[in-house]
Amino acid sequence: MNNARTARQVHLVGYFPGVNHSTVWSDPGSGSQVEFDSFAHLARTAERGLFDYVFLAEGLRLREHKGEIHDLDVVGRPAALPLLSALSTVTERIGLVATVNSTFNDPADLARQFATLDHLSAGRAGWNVVTSSEAFFGANFRRGGYLDRNDRYDRAAEVLRAAAALWRARPGAEFGFRGAQIRLDRVSGVTPGPQGAPVIVQAGDSADGREFAAEYAEVVFSPHADPEPAARLAADLTERLARFGRTREDLRILPSATFALGDTEAEAQENAREIARAQVTPQTAIATVERIWGRDLSNLDPDGPLPHEEPGEDELRRGQAPHLGERRKIAADWQEHAQAEGLSLREVVTRKISSFTLVGTPAAVAERIAADVASGRVDGYVLVPHLQPHGLDTFVDRVIPELQERGVYRTEYPEGTTLRDVLDLPRSPLLTRDIRAN
Repeated sequence: MNNARTARQVHLVGYFPGVNHSTVWSDPGSGSQVEFDSFAHLARTAERGLFDYVFLAEGLRLREHKGEIHDLDVVGRPAALPLLSALSTVTERIGLVATVNSTFNDPADLARQFATLDHLSAGRAGWNVVTSSEAFFGANFRRGGYLDRNDRYDRAAEVLRAAAALWRARPGAEFGFRGAQIRLDRVSGVTPGPQGAPVIVQAGDSADGREFAAEYAEVVFSPHADPEPAARLAADLTERLARFGRTREDLRILPSATFALGDTEAEAQENAREIARAQVTPQTAIATVERIWGRDLSNLDPDGPLPHEEPGEDELRRGQAPHLGERRKIAADWQEHAQAEGLSLREVVTRKISSFTLVGTPAAVAERIAADVASGRVDGYVLVPHLQPHGLDTFVDRVIPELQERGVYRTEYPEGTTLRDVLDLPRSPLLTRDIRAN
C-alpha cells in the first residue's frame, strides 16, 4: 500500500437528502427524516469520520404526482439554516452546508442568515447555491412564476455579489447595489462571520452552471462519478477557472455516491443488488415511468416491458416534468437499453435513476476512492447512505481506517478551525475579487 503523505488527500461529505432515489424507507433501520436526533446522529458520525462537512437538501414545495404527494418527498422537513444552527451546538469541527435557492430569496436576508450561521458555528458555514426555473415551485412565493433559463444564473450571480458586498461593507455604513435584477439601498447591518463569507457550493451542470462555478464556487457537487465524464468535467472546469484567475486547486469536485459494503466482493455485489431493488419499488418504478410518458400507466406490469409509444403532452403534472422533447429523448434512451439488454420496466428505472454506488469490501472501496482522487478527476465524494440516520456508521467504522492506512485521509482535523481550512482552500473569491453589480 502507498503510505506516502504526499498523495492527494480525499475529501468526504455526509449528505442528508430530502428528495432522492436512494433512501430505503421500508428497511426497519430507516429512522425519522424530521427529528433533530436524526440529523445530530448523522453530523456526529460524519465528524467522527473527520468529514469536511454535512450537507442538507432543500425542497421549495412538496412534489405531486396524480394528485398525491410524491412518494419520495419528506413531509415536515425542517428548514436548513435553523437546523444547521442547532447542529453547530452539538458538533465542533465539521462544516455545515445549507442548500438555499437564489431565485426566490433576497440577498440582504441571506447575507445576514449565513453570517449568523458562520458566527454560531465559529466559521463552519457553507452555502449550496441553487436556482429554480419552474413555475410549480414559484407558486409558493409572492412573486410567483419563474425565471427563464437564461436569467436564473444571472440572478444567482447578482444575489451572490450583493450578499458579498454586504459581507464586505462596514456595519452601519450606507450601502448600495445596482444590478439588472437586484437593487439594494440600505445601511449595512451584517457583521461577517469568521470566514468573511460562507464556502460556496454549486451543483448545476449546464454551461451556465459550470461558468458560475468557475467564477464563484469553491466546491462543485458533481453528477459525474464515472471516469470519462468526471475527467471531462474536471478539464472543462479547469479551463473555465483560468479565465477568472483561478486554478484547479482552488476548487473541490465532489460527486455523489451511495455505497454497498461486504466482507467479500460477492457479498458486496449481492448487497448492492438488494439495496437497488429496495430503492425502486414496483410503485416507484411505475410512477417514474408515468412522469416521463406523461400519462397514467398504472395498468402496466412493473416487471414487464416499457411502453412502446412515445411520451405525449403531460396529463399528470404540468409544470413539474421535463419538457416534451426532453422526455421523448429520455424515453428513447430507456427503450434502447431495455431492448439491448432485455430489461423490464422496473430494471430500466433502477438502472437509470440509481446513484453511482461504491461496491466492494472496505479495502476495495477505499482503493477505488484513493485512485479516483489520485487521478485528479475528483477530490472525493458526497456520501448518500441508503439508510438515515445510521447508514453512514458502517462506512466510518470500516472504510475510513482503510483510507487512513493508505495515507490519503486525515487522522485529525487541521489546526485551522473554519470549513475553508478543512477543505484546504484559499480565501473566498467573493472577498478577493471585484464584486460590482455588473
